[in-house]
Order: sequence, then C-alpha cells, then structure tokens
Amino acid sequence: MKKYRKLFIAAIIALIFIGTFVFLWQKSQPKEIVYNEFTPEMNEVKKTTIITGKIEPRNEVNIKPQIGGIITDLYKEPGDVVQAGEVIAKVKVIPDMGQLSSAESRVRLANINLKQAQVNYEREKNLYDQQLVSADEFDKIRQAMDQAKQEVDASVDALQVVRDGVSKSNASASSTLIRSTISGIILDIPVKVGNSVINTNTFNDGTTIATVANMSDLIFRGNIDETEVGQLYDGIPMKITVGALQDLKLDANLEYISPKAVENNGANQFEIKAAVKVTDNDKLRSGYSANAEIILNKVEKALTIPESAIEFSGDSTFVYVIKGSGTKKEYERRQVTTGLSDGVNIVIKKGLTVKDKVRGPQVVADKKEEK
Repeated sequence: MKKYRKLFIAAIIALIFIGTFVFLWQKSQPKEIVYNEFTPEMNEVKKTTIITGKIEPRNEVNIKPQIGGIITDLYKEPGDVVQAGEVIAKVKVIPDMGQLSSAESRVRLANINLKQAQVNYEREKNLYDQQLVSADEFDKIRQAMDQAKQEVDASVDALQVVRDGVSKSNASASSTLIRSTISGIILDIPVKVGNSVINTNTFNDGTTIATVANMSDLIFRGNIDETEVGQLYDGIPMKITVGALQDLKLDANLEYISPKAVENNGANQFEIKAAVKVTDNDKLRSGYSANAEIILNKVEKALTIPESAIEFSGDSTFVYVIKGSGTKKEYERRQVTTGLSDGVNIVIKKGLTVKDKVRGPQVVADKKEEK
C-alpha cells in the first residue's frame, strides 16, 4: 500500500509540473495580432463648431426719471407687459429750495405787474371812451395788461413744476409719472416705494426705475475662436440649444462679427451676434445660457473611412489595404488623398474605392478574456 501511495503522489507532482510547463510555454508564445477592419462608405461629412453664449433681447432699455424725488407708487411688476407711454411708477418731487424761492418771487412780481397793468388799463379806457386818446395808445395799454396776465400764468406754472413736478397746464405730460419708452416686458424693477431717485444729468446716469425689453426680438451673443472666424459669413444658419430648456431648439442666422478680437483665457476670440427665430417666447428668459452649433463646412455623398485608420506621415497620409483573407491576410501600405474630417470620419478623395477594405487600429483583448 505504501508503494502505491508513493507512486500516486509522484504522479500528481509530475502532472502539476507538466501543466505548469505547458501553461508557461503557451503564455510565452506570440499571440496573433488582430486588427479592426473597415470598408469605405458613401456618407455626409460635416465640420461643426459649438459656441457658448447667452440669449438676450435686441432692444433692452433702462427707464429713468426726468426729475429727482421719492418713489410714491409702483404700478407694474417684473414680467408685466407694457406699451410705450404706459405709466410704471410715480415720483414725488423734493423741490430745490433755491429754485422754489426764485419761482415764488417771480409769482409775486408778476402779480404786482398785473395789478399795475390793470390800473393803467382802467385809466386809459376812461380816456379812450371820452375820445381823449387814440386807438393805438389804448391798444398798447391793453396789450401790456394781456402780457402781464400771461406772465402771471407762466410764473404760477413754473412754481408748480418746481414744487410739485407738474403744473395744471401740462398735467397729461407730468414728469412725475415714469412712463415706458418702448413696448415690451418688464425685466426688472430695481427700486421700491420710498426710494430716492435722481434724474440723468451731466454728472451721473440717473436712477433706473425699470428695465424693459422686447422679448419677441432676441439675439444670441457669443465668442468664436480666431481659427474659425474666417469660415463664417453673414447669414450662416445656426442651431441654438438653451441650457435650461434642452427640448427647445431654435434657429438663428449670423448677423454680426466683431472686427476686433478680445483676449479670453489667453486666446483671441471675436464676438458674434445672431438673430434668433422665436417660436415660443413665453419659455425664454433674458440671460439664458445657450450653445450655438454652426456648420463650418459640409461634403455630401463622399467616400469616407474612420479617421483612426489613417496613418499620418509628414504632409502625406496612408492606409493599409487588406489583401487576402483568413490567416493569409497581407496589408498593402497605400497613399491616399484626404479631405474634410468631422473628427470621426474623414473624406477620401483619391486612393480608395468602395470595394477596398482597410486595416484599422489593433483590437485590444479584454482583460477578462485573457485571464
């Protein structure tokens, strides 16, 4: 029994040794290199670029007061639709004391002159009725009294404007009522009731009461790299995708390319603007981030292969054409003339036909399969 046991153990050790030797020998043998294979096909190739930018109204206006004062009423809210001339807010005037004093003095002087003109008129009228003065002299006195009345009215209007911001004679065009200058949607009202506001003058831009824009006339604004700007032209179509509305696709046409570059993160870029064709402006908001896709070049029905099958050598390009089949495959290195590439497929202008088959990159075996 002991003799058979020793023989059995020796046989197991021999099998393990032989198995290990065979395994290591197989691992050391060179494996057959397998390549991807491609057949040239007729396809459309497009070279596109993506530009990041924003959707903005073409016409966005800041509404500012014509006089300084305090906001007493706000009649609109952001998002409301307004028409040109519609009242947005009301301002209470805080009069300048120097101007107020001058206006009051003018009213007093005008009343004194009017009283004197009325006395002169009554005296001259009595003389005219007695035919003691000529009609020309009487007309001059009457004219002086009419001018004194007009001066009183003008001085009172001026006092009301200084004190209240509006007079009885121009109440319909009151500068205390802040009106929209365009028709559109109110984007923002940065003031509240009780805020002090100032009008535009030489020294400042004035307080913005509201921002109004026409949301039916939108533009896309973005920047394009200097290496691609030369391929653009006025009217080139664009596809706009809004970041917040992925399901919404908009058409646009390029209408402006800046003549001057700006530096952005070390790269020279040019600002562009495109007119957006609005289909449903209820969903769009001013300032939405958006991407514009532009087709820079396109070739239709061209012979193409994957660009990964191309070998670049200096200014020349080559492919490896497969000859034979099965284990007797041979690869012929052939020079080809290439054209437009979209980053995946490339156009072959010369050197291949649809009957050829070319070698692609080497097939990388899965690690699980190797194990």
